[in-house]
Amino acid sequence: MNCMEHVIEHRGCRIAYDIVGTGPRVLFIQGVGVHGAGWLPQTDALADRYECLSFDNRGMGRSQPVGPALTVEQMADDARAVLDAAGWEKAHVVGHSLGGLVAVQLALAARERVRSLALLCTFSGGRYVAPFTPRMIWLGLRTRVGTRRMRRRGFLRLLYPPAGLDVIDADAKAEQLEAIFGHDLADQPLIVSDQLRAVRAADATPRLGELAGLPSLVVSAAHDPIATPSAGRILTDGIPGSRYVEISDASHGLPITHADQVNALLHEHLASIVTH
Repeated sequence: MNCMEHVIEHRGCRIAYDIVGTGPRVLFIQGVGVHGAGWLPQTDALADRYECLSFDNRGMGRSQPVGPALTVEQMADDARAVLDAAGWEKAHVVGHSLGGLVAVQLALAARERVRSLALLCTFSGGRYVAPFTPRMIWLGLRTRVGTRRMRRRGFLRLLYPPAGLDVIDADAKAEQLEAIFGHDLADQPLIVSDQLRAVRAADATPRLGELAGLPSLVVSAAHDPIATPSAGRILTDGIPGSRYVEISDASHGLPITHADQVNALLHEHLASIVTH
């Protein structure tokens, strides 16, 4: 299925986005250090039933330059600007990690534009991100120290559960994921530090109750050291009526490593909402 690329100018940034598929409209918002193409395992699978819009967050890939100081509020405003440019009055919104927090902020700022939320491996504020545990410290060091091959393997340990790397060719997988992430897993895009600061400064927790009545799916991964299941449960408890699902054998790379399961959950969630 053909993918249409578009570009808009918004608040000092030339934001690039892609649309593929037909059907109910779904906006996908990506997380830290990943291009919009990181959603390909979802958009490729869902495009026969949904019109899927994904974009590079400002400072990532084709969306340059960063422009004003990066905040979650600015990123949510970018998402709304992309909806405007696409001519979409409303959309279902799916977010992963930082993208989930941006999706929540978009719903809080422009509830009338959001039909539903699907929040994958995410959190309601910076205080719940990557708890300072021995495992998180070790994993963080593995992504920054050593040879390029060692750093790639270290990054994979954030994406896969502890036993997950035992059943794959790690070097081949790192090469395969380079196309999805938009960069070599041994490297971190310059914007990552700004994105992390934006996450740490944000906290939507006190306002989650305002999203009562908005169909919301929260999916956590049992082995996720960045967006822990406890962070997912805080989101679920805060959004009245939301549904919580925890995947037992997954980590932060859930949409990639468990794409079929995630896509089935997304389709079930979207199909359950009568009004499109």
